[in-house]
Amino acid sequence: MTDQQTKAPSSTSHIRTIGFLPLLAIFYGYTAGGPFGYEDIFSQSGPGMALLFLTFVPFFWSIPMSFASAELNGILPVQGGFYRWTRAAFGDFWGFQCGWWNWTGTFLLNSLYGVLVMDYLVHYFPGLTGNAKWAGACLVLFFLSYLNIRGIQVSGWLSVAMLVAILIPVVWLCAASLLHWHYNPLLPWTPPGKPFGAIFGVGLALAMWNYAGYEQLSSVTAEMRDPQKTFPRILLWNTPMNILTYILPASLAIAALGNWQDWQTGYIVEASHRIGGPVLGIAMLLASIIGTASLSNSTILYTTRIPAAMSQDGYLPTWIGKIHPRYGTPARAIAISLMVYCLLARFRVADLVNIYIWARIATSMLTLLAVWGMRSKLPNAHREFRLPGGAFGLACAILFPAILCAVKIYYSEPFVWRWAPWLLGTGPIAFIILRWGFGLKPNPVGVTQ
Repeated sequence: MTDQQTKAPSSTSHIRTIGFLPLLAIFYGYTAGGPFGYEDIFSQSGPGMALLFLTFVPFFWSIPMSFASAELNGILPVQGGFYRWTRAAFGDFWGFQCGWWNWTGTFLLNSLYGVLVMDYLVHYFPGLTGNAKWAGACLVLFFLSYLNIRGIQVSGWLSVAMLVAILIPVVWLCAASLLHWHYNPLLPWTPPGKPFGAIFGVGLALAMWNYAGYEQLSSVTAEMRDPQKTFPRILLWNTPMNILTYILPASLAIAALGNWQDWQTGYIVEASHRIGGPVLGIAMLLASIIGTASLSNSTILYTTRIPAAMSQDGYLPTWIGKIHPRYGTPARAIAISLMVYCLLARFRVADLVNIYIWARIATSMLTLLAVWGMRSKLPNAHREFRLPGGAFGLACAILFPAILCAVKIYYSEPFVWRWAPWLLGTGPIAFIILRWGFGLKPNPVGVTQ
């Protein structure tokens, strides 16, 4: 098949588009959202090992994913990106698995974000427990889902405002920490007396979690202005932003305080209070709430485009993928996802999010393998960007992340080993039920000469 391009059977006639800055803010909100929620890595793996992971894991995980996504987007710049790339490369079954695992896995993830916002507010409103806490989490998720229904322009500029609100106290903390530098932030290299295997496994898992999901940008390709140029620009800017976000504030704060053993989830708020006083502490607390809301906002946006694309392709009932005639968004897919988020927010799902990483690994590896699949199917197709290094570069881009994923799976907790295969198993079961039980037939992937 020379000089061919695949073409996805989707309708984008009512979809609105946005430019570079709001798209970058949305993507940063999804992939980082600020220096929050990862502080355990310093006490679990030691400050030296933690900084090593946070510095170099992107080069073996998120950067290969960025290169792969940029190449695939150059061949097939369509809404639903990585899901449709997988389908074009490997057929209906694997395309469905990629989309299904991404959508259902993030039910656990986004339901937790609503609860986390309430967890931060409990410090100031102790009465937010039980049903009141659940209602508050649902209200947060409903509000963000409503803004997403109103259009990517609303969500995009909201993300810009959130980004500014997050970065102001973060820069403030960095400046204040430099003035109080007393300790070497790299020492000790590892926690004394802990086995290296446990240190390595926990640190790698946290670093991979922080740098996961770079293929998600492709799910809104049709909502980008000039996606062939905008897509790689966002990836180019976002990766160093994330690395600096995870390294600078925490390492400088540890250099000021020296208490790396005390760093647990959310500790950066306490560190800000100790270094810059109560005003900076409150500012960082507000930033952490905004960062969690930004994560939720971006997750809603990216993940709901996938079931809409699957519906348009014939995998799911057609009514799910209907685009709102006024706002240009998959309002029904957003509403369905919201109902599941709110249902799960009623239960303790924090531990279950560790199960989600298996679905993320599966989706990411399918995306990487799709580069090889599309090079085999369409070797002469025009590519706006090509993963560097030829066949050797492609092999490394697949092999290094695969090794990291295998190590992460190996070090998974026993309950993850027990339940994560069931999450992945829902994909083939859903494919069989929808394909033969309900008689849904995928539309063919169009091919043009």
